Amino acid sequence: MDLDDLAARLEQAADRVGPEVNRTVQQQARLLRALIMENASGRPGPNVITDKYRPSWKREPFAVPDGGGAEVGTRKPQGRRLEYGFWDMTDSIGRHFFQPPFPHVGPAVNELSPEYEQAFTSALDRIFGS
Repeated sequence: MDLDDLAARLEQAADRVGPEVNRTVQQQARLLRALIMENASGRPGPNVITDKYRPSWKREPFAVPDGGGAEVGTRKPQGRRLEYGFWDMTDSIGRHFFQPPFPHVGPAVNELSPEYEQAFTSALDRIFGS
């Protein structure tokens, strides 16, 4: 491989970085949302009562230079309380709560972490055509 060939390959790879990073981030965000919703479908996570909480989890993509990002979250107020618990707390009207945590986000992130790394390794292979 001569330097002219190397320069052309690097230029082609540079053109592929943004789209591949964005595609990989969006796919991982979809998987994370699905795992969170699965974990919020009963013990050890929260039980499903009205099924309004699970669908509240959204994936919101956003642009970043040379790639893309995504936020996975819920705007439901019970999200933090379900994940971390509500121990020995009194609310503003004097009600006392002892709600244990029902983790569903942390376990999803932990489960997806090894796959996340592998997804970006595969993206690098696609970018550089290995």
